[in-house]
Amino acid sequence: MIVPFPLLFAAASGGPHLGHQLPLWSVVPFGLMLLCIAVLPLVAGHFWESNRNKALLSLALGVPAALFIARLEPVVLLHTAHEYVAFIILLGALYVISGGIVVRGTLAGTPGLNAALLGIGAVLASFIGTTGASMLLIRPLLRANSVRVRKAHIVVFFIFMVSNAGGMLTPLGDPPLFLGFLRGVPFLWTFRLWPEWLFVNGILLALFYIIDSTIFRREDLATPGDLDEVAVEHQIPLHIAGKRNFLLLAGVIAVILASGTLGLPPGTQETGMLLLAGLSWFCTPIHLRNENAFSWGPIVEVAVIFAGIFATMIPALEILNARGAEFGLTQPWQFFWASGSLSSFLDNAPTYLTFTAAASGLLGTDAASLAQLLGSARGISLLTAVSLGSVFMGANTYIGNGPNFMVKSIAEEHGVKMPSFFGYMAWSCGILLPLFLVVTLVFLR
Repeated sequence: MIVPFPLLFAAASGGPHLGHQLPLWSVVPFGLMLLCIAVLPLVAGHFWESNRNKALLSLALGVPAALFIARLEPVVLLHTAHEYVAFIILLGALYVISGGIVVRGTLAGTPGLNAALLGIGAVLASFIGTTGASMLLIRPLLRANSVRVRKAHIVVFFIFMVSNAGGMLTPLGDPPLFLGFLRGVPFLWTFRLWPEWLFVNGILLALFYIIDSTIFRREDLATPGDLDEVAVEHQIPLHIAGKRNFLLLAGVIAVILASGTLGLPPGTQETGMLLLAGLSWFCTPIHLRNENAFSWGPIVEVAVIFAGIFATMIPALEILNARGAEFGLTQPWQFFWASGSLSSFLDNAPTYLTFTAAASGLLGTDAASLAQLLGSARGISLLTAVSLGSVFMGANTYIGNGPNFMVKSIAEEHGVKMPSFFGYMAWSCGILLPLFLVVTLVFLR
């Protein structure tokens, strides 16, 4: 993939003009798709566990939407299909490669060590993805705290930071930012969001240390002997197996940077990532993946769900791009909270595209080329607001971002009694919402 590729399709399709042809009812499949993602895990959990059922849902809603768009403007459907393929290949490559890295041993689950792991995870999340960093570090973190009685709060903050807020600095970090990259946002542009990244993750890390230290001291008083000594005695030196996969992760970053800056032929990026993932699969001993409990289920789940999302979201994006100014969103803080609110309960990737399309419509630019937003100070502020809202507020609920539920499930497999859906929201409402209000006042006024 090269960055001008979306521009080619936009020019051929007439860009936002399709949005004026589409009736409002054409967004119904998109709304139903997102509603199913939010509600079915809560009311029909057994049904939703099957990837086959997810695929049937995507087909039932996605195929009619795709055929409808193909009849009006087939080139738009082709452009969306290209974005979907690039998106899944990136997630799949990161998932396969990180799944070949095994962190063995057990650290001492003290507040200082836990805070260090969360900080490392927040940095890694921007470079190997929130999914990759979460899968790499959650098991070592749980092993380190196996002697602790109360540890659900550790996993909650892990979801806040490693599975969400840490992934702000590069398009590799979180799916919304990668979709922005596919639509023309320069790879290095998100590095300019480091003050917001540092502010949010720094405050979360400080709050975590205070909370974990308080709980640790209470447990120490209630536990025979010294809990610090017990934790240290439990420690087993760390050893990392599958180190060659770190080089392959670096290769993924290099391929994306090269394709975005050197103008490589179309398909080079996807081919490069597939080759790197293939090398990881064939060169990593199978017993290492078994240690990580690696399975194809999670990435298949992402692929089938996003197939339906990408197909059904086309009318919504085109309408927002064409009529964005009619929706009353004009200020960066409004885009931050609007995109963040939807990202809390719906998937943050299509939410990002939805509100960048609205911002493009407001400024009269083409949603297929988000780089056009960077041509003005107002466009930059709106793109910043949507990026922050989509990434940060994915942490507000278990269903806001893909890794959230995966981390919860792994923690429960290790015997951690995790908060319920609304119990988790009590944590996020008490900690994250006040923090995001401060973010609004400091960065988005």
